[in-house]
Amino acid sequence: MLGNSLDLSSRLDREEQADESDTGPNPTRPATTSAPGMREGTDDGEGTGDGADTGTGTNAGAGTGTNAGADVGAGLGADPAPGGADAAHARVHPEPVPGVSGIPVPGVSADPPAAAQRSAPVAGRSMAAPARDGELRRTFPPPPPARTPRASGFAETWWGNAWVAALEEMALDAARLGRGKAYAGEGHVDAVTVTPGLVLAYVHGSRPRPYRVQIRMRTLPDDDWERFLDAAAERPSHIAALLDKELPQALADCGVELLPGPGDLVPRCSCPDSGHPCKHAAALCYQTARLLDEDPFVLLLLRGRGERELLDELSRRNATLAARSARAAEEPALPGVPAREAVERRVRAPLPAPLPPPAHPEQPPAYPASPGGPDPFALDQLATDAAARAHALLTTGRDPLAELTLWQDAVRLAATRPGSGLTATTRALYADLATATRRTPADLARAVAAWRQGGLEGLAVLEEAWDPPAGRFDRARPLLLAADFPAFRPWHNHLTHPHGHIQLRLGHDGLWYAYESEPGHDDWWPRGTPDLDPVGALTGLGSPTDV
Repeated sequence: MLGNSLDLSSRLDREEQADESDTGPNPTRPATTSAPGMREGTDDGEGTGDGADTGTGTNAGAGTGTNAGADVGAGLGADPAPGGADAAHARVHPEPVPGVSGIPVPGVSADPPAAAQRSAPVAGRSMAAPARDGELRRTFPPPPPARTPRASGFAETWWGNAWVAALEEMALDAARLGRGKAYAGEGHVDAVTVTPGLVLAYVHGSRPRPYRVQIRMRTLPDDDWERFLDAAAERPSHIAALLDKELPQALADCGVELLPGPGDLVPRCSCPDSGHPCKHAAALCYQTARLLDEDPFVLLLLRGRGERELLDELSRRNATLAARSARAAEEPALPGVPAREAVERRVRAPLPAPLPPPAHPEQPPAYPASPGGPDPFALDQLATDAAARAHALLTTGRDPLAELTLWQDAVRLAATRPGSGLTATTRALYADLATATRRTPADLARAVAAWRQGGLEGLAVLEEAWDPPAGRFDRARPLLLAADFPAFRPWHNHLTHPHGHIQLRLGHDGLWYAYESEPGHDDWWPRGTPDLDPVGALTGLGSPTDV
């Protein structure tokens, strides 16, 4: 879009040149040569620094070897034109007008007071070409200089003040802003032409020829225009406000950057002042704020869309919404939420801190028996087991039973039930678990005893024989002999009494597990408590003389 603005600016230059050529050839003005030793001046003092309107040199505002009031160089205010230096000189310096460009008039003093030169703009070039205006080009004549800015600000509307705020926040010199505001208030800004992304005008200084000033800003992409039009058509009050030349605050906050921010305004002036902005660009910005006050469609045109195009599109969308509302009124309302609310991001409140875990799992409630209902004993068993596992997961952060096999879990469930198959309910539980695991109740009872002796490792000692490394297993026999036990027979990880009724088994955890059997029957059952000392594991089974 910035490239389009540059092309439009070049086209405006060509149109101005055509207007000047229609008025007839301009006679060539005699050149004024700088006196020897004279310092080169700038245009009516519009240079860097404070920009005082006083020239430097013999003639105020004398250029470098050119007429009085000429630009400092050929590249500052005019583009080279075909036809040689004379043609370019004739275009840059139009024909002098008596009484305006310093040409004496009979009966009038040739040297007006300097104060009069600084206070009133002189006639010069103009951007006014209403015949060329269209949907994307509007020309505004200069307002009368009698208007006085209010004490609260130069603009009168909130959107005009937002424009002024963007100007003042990007300015590097408050003094230039003050002089620019004075220029705008005194009528130094000529007719203003507004096109998408560009504000163009001539601003008069104290010299005859005005400066050519541009203010550029970015136009909006199509996606932003779609959001703006949807927001404007959503409420009829927004359309009514635009027709009344008002810009609702809610419409400007619809997610589209209508108003400029700091750095969005890009000034350019043909004067040699390097200020950002210079006082001529500041004057045009202040003058544009007045135009925005009177018609917010000027802002929308700067952003890329004309008034008629926007109103036609808003009318079409408003009619579509009205038809849709009429159909919705006739149809029954369906439960649901607007899609915007369903997909918008929500920030949920943080969860409260977890409560401290209880010291032990609670006892589940008693389940009464009912004809045809589940077994209360089985429900109590499952509830108790679930409570124990949940408590372990809550306190340790892991479920120690998650990797158990079906057989191991059945043994664990049976082991957590008091007794060993003596009661009717316990016998029923053992029978059900044995059937589910395809084992006998006797196998389950033996495994329950091993689980109660050492948990999962105790069950492994019961069911698995393995070859231990040298060390602890080899030292067990001398220890038993020293405790007056007879010599035990080794086999894998087993040490068996010569009489065949007592056995020690070494587990992978390094503990010794004691077993008993009827002599000669090889029917081993876990007994006692595991111990690191083989002699200690036999404690409770009798003295060495007894066994």
